[in-house]
Amino acid sequence: MKDPKLLETMKDYMGRDELPADFDAFWDQALAKMTELPEYKLEERDFSIPNVICYELTFKGTRDGLVYARVVFPKTDQKVPVIFHFHGYMGRCWDWADMLAYTVAGHGVVSMDVRGQSGYSTDGDRSPLGNTVKGQIIRGAVEGPDELFYKDVYLDLYQLIEIVAASLPQVDDSKLASYGASQGGALALVAAGLNPRIQRTVAIYPFLSDFRRVLEIGNTSEAYDELFRYFKFHDPFHETEDRLMQTLAYIDVKNFAHRIKGQVHMITGLDDDVCYPETQFAIYNRLECPKEHLIMPEYAHEAMNVQVNDRVYNWLCGSKIPFRYIEK
Repeated sequence: MKDPKLLETMKDYMGRDELPADFDAFWDQALAKMTELPEYKLEERDFSIPNVICYELTFKGTRDGLVYARVVFPKTDQKVPVIFHFHGYMGRCWDWADMLAYTVAGHGVVSMDVRGQSGYSTDGDRSPLGNTVKGQIIRGAVEGPDELFYKDVYLDLYQLIEIVAASLPQVDDSKLASYGASQGGALALVAAGLNPRIQRTVAIYPFLSDFRRVLEIGNTSEAYDELFRYFKFHDPFHETEDRLMQTLAYIDVKNFAHRIKGQVHMITGLDDDVCYPETQFAIYNRLECPKEHLIMPEYAHEAMNVQVNDRVYNWLCGSKIPFRYIEK
């Protein structure tokens, strides 16, 4: 991936398939059904942390799903900006302690468990409790776009933002950001594509993009293994490939890029063999909003602690942490 010629090619790469003609109509119609805030519960947790207030938020999602999120605010009489954090595939929301770094900068933080994964959110009638381990990318794909598992996850994002922005009085709804890595990076981008309240997005090596290209690359990534297992065990001759790709296009993150109006910061490691760099470029190159893409040639799909955490903090909080370089 460090080949300069390949990098130049990726800078113009837009992905293998175009978005469906009715893509925007599909999602606009789904959002139009969200006419009222869902039933939700906000319960304070007492951790006896000075100057910080913590809540557990639960709400009813689509298909009788129950969505869980942690919410942390600085104690202040002023309205505060809010960062929505999303976790990686099969993970769970941030620990409470992870959220406190942003309250120091005067920001609230909301971190959501994706339904059916390792946290407390449940998937209603399809998976009432517990971690389903794999299969969530293709769940519902044979039945059609309305049955896709990730359609419901994406609607959870929209409703979470609406609950926090519209009903919590301490929130400055003009200063909302989304943030995550891998699946979390994908969800941060989709959140901005579906809900224009999001004004800034930070996405590190985003997942769930350019599924046709993933098939062409081959099964080298555990994260996409379920896609290959579907064909291996259910359609070894790929007779349904076109239809499946057309359906998955409705949850393909690159297809949400044109809907994003706020600023986007992306980070990609060129050695990433989980969320392949070209699939990430397919998202970035379709963005029509103010954007910035930082490339890390020596990094794969891994923790990017060297200077990255400080840059992310700067982007999300508007602070100016100085970077220290070794002078030769």
